[in-house]
Amino acid sequence: MIPGPPDLAGLLGVALTLAAYALLQSGRLRQEDPRYSLANAVGSGLILVSLVFDFNLSSAAIESAWLVLSVWGLVRTRRRGEGS
Repeated sequence: MIPGPPDLAGLLGVALTLAAYALLQSGRLRQEDPRYSLANAVGSGLILVSLVFDFNLSSAAIESAWLVLSVWGLVRTRRRGEGS
């Protein structure tokens, strides 16, 4: 079975989220780096897009929280002037 666009969006979201976490754990990316929060926000958003087509409440809850926290991190970074 070939995955459709919603599944591909979700898989890309998973890849972005895991890549950001792997880069953080390996020391190649800092938590304060806006790219970390951006990758998490975009990844969570893409996973949420896939959930519109195949809904799962638990997954939607965790991805919504992950998206909100990632956007919060981006805003905090921007306010400190690190994102410029």
